[in-house]
Amino acid sequence: MSVVILDFGSQYTRLIARRIRELHAYSVILPGRATVEEISRHNPQAVILSGGPASVLQPGAPQPDERLFDLNLPILGICYGMQYLVRRFGGRITPTGTREYGRAHLIQCDGPLFGGLEGGDLQVWMSHSDAVADLPLGWRGTARTEGNPIAAVESPDKRMFGIQFHPEVAHTLQGKLILANFLRVASVPLDWTPEHTLERLISEVQERTDGGRKRVLLAVSGGVDSSTLALLLTRVGIEHTAVFVDHGLLRLNEREEVEQALLPLGVNLVSVGASKRFVSALAGISDPEEKRKVIGREFIAVFREKALKLGPFHFLAQGTLYPDVIESAGSEGSASIKSHHNVGGLPDDIGFELLEPFRYLFKDEVRELAALLGLPEELRMRHPFPGPGLAIRIIGEITPERLGILREADSIFISSLKEAGLYNQVWQALTVLTPVRSVGVVGDERRYGYILALRAVTSVDGMTADWSRLPHEFLDQVAARITRNIPQIGRVVYDITSKPPATIEWE
Repeated sequence: MSVVILDFGSQYTRLIARRIRELHAYSVILPGRATVEEISRHNPQAVILSGGPASVLQPGAPQPDERLFDLNLPILGICYGMQYLVRRFGGRITPTGTREYGRAHLIQCDGPLFGGLEGGDLQVWMSHSDAVADLPLGWRGTARTEGNPIAAVESPDKRMFGIQFHPEVAHTLQGKLILANFLRVASVPLDWTPEHTLERLISEVQERTDGGRKRVLLAVSGGVDSSTLALLLTRVGIEHTAVFVDHGLLRLNEREEVEQALLPLGVNLVSVGASKRFVSALAGISDPEEKRKVIGREFIAVFREKALKLGPFHFLAQGTLYPDVIESAGSEGSASIKSHHNVGGLPDDIGFELLEPFRYLFKDEVRELAALLGLPEELRMRHPFPGPGLAIRIIGEITPERLGILREADSIFISSLKEAGLYNQVWQALTVLTPVRSVGVVGDERRYGYILALRAVTSVDGMTADWSRLPHEFLDQVAARITRNIPQIGRVVYDITSKPPATIEWE
């Protein structure tokens, strides 16, 4: 059973899904206008209506399929979702004239949604410009703030709830308990554990591959996602060939490291050298979306060629994760952030059925599966590395010279983190080669070198991230080491932008 989250464009919708899973319930995000048939396919036990930038007072404001209410499911409306519920059942919403954004305090709260929190002085996070003026018949307010007399509501049968604030964000200090109370009231099973997930995935993979008789061509990058999938297929006994494509956009010595890590695990691994092919296909291309699409196209071409030699294969398996799907596809009222080469970057006709067992998992969930499967810790906790590789860490055109510069700079940064004992304290670290040059002085001579950006972030799943507060002394040493060893780089800067508003990668 699942908690279906209907997304009306809130920047926090992904966090709702995360918090529900952290409470050991399975959650899935669907567009706000998803049909009842689409919702029912996920066997919902409860529904959450997200916030969003629209006003329920606007003509054509987004709303769920009206038949949703015939399912008699427990429903929680957050912000816009609460206002929709109130209006849908006969209440009145009015504009406030100002936008309430930021911290607020509940000075009174009660009811099942606030079990263990009754009373007041609970810090919450608001983000709205409309408010509830009148409640539907029989409904009651269950929380208020100094400036908002109706900050939470519940229906007479206590099957529907609404809250004006966002319990999913860290600024709402007891938000997770409020969500836990909703799950309890809705009788949602709390069985979303790594062990249960692994059991379910094994069953699904066996069923889709007809007990392992339909052969699988697996795309391996050396990262934790595809490595875990390779180990899963190996442990379950699915007939497969794992193909590692050396596309010339890899980090220093990456091919050798991948082979040394996976072959001892029993993975049926084949490496393909295709550096000239990819770098040639990317010549003259500066647009990041076009880079991703070219790389996706060339990946599929390589896999097709290997399938002709080693096949036949029924499936192409990938370690695609939920954040890849979310960022590539966008959602109701929200934008597509960027095409991931393995999702939005794939051509329409790939010639295989896709097998993506991790498509609805976050990276930390995959790492938990990896531990159960026995993936070595060095691989399990390896920093994420994008499928397009260094191509999206070079701003502008890809050239062999720029690849060489960035590859060496990346090696210095990562090795320095490991030597200083900082590697496992950050979620992802990377270097970005910009097309900008600046004047510098080396000895008594003028240097006109590239500007290189260092980026390191802390995160749980990559959906949100904060920049890592690395020691200044360490950054000073890395910058000196890079500029001393790579004469083409004249200046090193450190990216201190969180996600949002930025993404982790620059392209």
